[in-house]
Amino acid sequence: MIPSHRQWFNRNYSDAEYARFLQLLERRCGSPPRFRHSETPVFLPAALVDKMARYGREMVDALLADPQYRHDSAEAVPAAWRVPNEAAEPLFVQADFGLDADGEPKLVEIQGFPSLYAYQPAMAECYREAYAIDPALAMLPAGLELREYHRLLGDAIVGGHDPENVILMEIDPAHQKTGHDFLITEQLFGVRPVDITALRKQGNRLYYDRDGTLTPVRRIYNRTIVDELVRRQIPLSFDFRDELDVEWAGHPNWFFRLSKFSLPYLNHPAVPRTQFLNRLNGVEHPERYVLKPLYSFAGAGVIVGPTAEQLAAVPPELRPHYILQERVNFHPVIETPFGPTKIEVRIMYIWQSGLRVVNTLIRTGRGLQMGVDHNKGFNWVGASAAFIG
Repeated sequence: MIPSHRQWFNRNYSDAEYARFLQLLERRCGSPPRFRHSETPVFLPAALVDKMARYGREMVDALLADPQYRHDSAEAVPAAWRVPNEAAEPLFVQADFGLDADGEPKLVEIQGFPSLYAYQPAMAECYREAYAIDPALAMLPAGLELREYHRLLGDAIVGGHDPENVILMEIDPAHQKTGHDFLITEQLFGVRPVDITALRKQGNRLYYDRDGTLTPVRRIYNRTIVDELVRRQIPLSFDFRDELDVEWAGHPNWFFRLSKFSLPYLNHPAVPRTQFLNRLNGVEHPERYVLKPLYSFAGAGVIVGPTAEQLAAVPPELRPHYILQERVNFHPVIETPFGPTKIEVRIMYIWQSGLRVVNTLIRTGRGLQMGVDHNKGFNWVGASAAFIG
């Protein structure tokens, strides 16, 4: 994206440097990466990152100011997972963009749920060291320094509590692909990952075993995907609807409210036209659209260019839980030895009297979707980091 840096990188790249990058990641995290990392970082113009960050803020501001969306999204939270004491705004927001043929950002999706906030800067540092990336290029957007980033993230996660009373809640965290993010979160802030099934409820409080001591939980950094809880039928010692004496670092209701569900409510030049499937009487040229279930994770259940038969096969009771989004042909913008490659840029925010952009997360790919699971067998694709100039 910044031609001089792309040309420099491609000209000087070696497999030995990539091996060095992976070794640095393994040393940083204590074990090899659990998903594919691209051979190359991405070099993004600051003006483009700023534009995407502005677009994401505009979208969230518009949604929060829309009374109809406020009402409908509150009703959209499934009754069985409707958590009390909801925060008025999402603490963590991610907006994913691809680039069209004109280099303009187009929204893929938006979510009120955290991702790899702790891991992403560590990955960028390993890229910088392995490849001797120009120190003039920034790892973080908007002039943010790493120390300030960690302060902002620590404040959002810990919330002023003793870290031993704050947990990162996940399903079987030791075996999640994102486990390295949990490890670095603990290293930075003293907040441990805790399996949701290990929590114990006494009265209106939750507890966990910390080195043999039953320890009260005051705040939860929520990384639990409800879809996975339901799919795996995981038993819990508490009900999400309980009136618990606990704070949420990322209130669970925003996983549903600020999600693919939001897209039909957005009227923005960067948002492809989107409708709920149950509100469509017929679709001409369905191959021009993408069919998405509302609350799946990592691209599960998404059909790019569905057929009329595939649309008709969605049962009537499930049609309100699907959207049909106008398909944007994202343009390959990264020159690699294996051909031009597309990117997806995740703009990462923390709510701080409004949305503040704090980081980026990159996926590169040549498959129909950008997730690492959809680009297996390819080189120069996968998870990556941005350097901004």
